[in-house]
Amino acid sequence: MTSLYDFSFTSIDGEPLPMTGFRDRAVLVVNTASRCGLTPQYDGLEALYAKYREQGLTVLGVPCNQFMGQEPGTEAEIKEFCETRFKIDFPLTAKADVKGASAHPFYKWALETLGEAADPAWNFHKLLVGRDGRLIAAFGPRTDPQAPEIVSAVEAALAAPAGA
Repeated sequence: MTSLYDFSFTSIDGEPLPMTGFRDRAVLVVNTASRCGLTPQYDGLEALYAKYREQGLTVLGVPCNQFMGQEPGTEAEIKEFCETRFKIDFPLTAKADVKGASAHPFYKWALETLGEAADPAWNFHKLLVGRDGRLIAAFGPRTDPQAPEIVSAVEAALAAPAGA
């Protein structure tokens, strides 16, 4: 069975970022962009991370430039923007594609696993992975990170036993 732990990204700093490092944690994977009308969702994502990180939640930002070129910067520019403008403390990956033939393998797996709901239609699409490394849910770009459906899904994921 494939799980989150079978994948690896590159961190925003250019280092390997194997998903095994998030074993036993719930992970909210979000494709992000700095020049999108939804960019203020960074505040809600950081608040969600701050509230639940000690209980086992990781928010993972995946910058993506596939939607109208709204993430054109370099990794260094993206990191600086996120840290200075939104005080982001959660991990970020290097830029990655999230759709189509060039999509990162994690996103291809998500689409195969959850179907159309897992296919990002825009920036700030959210995928929730449970403590066991399995995909739980997908949330559309316009679903605020503080929305009751996300908060309740995160709390349920955190209440579930760890271990894959």
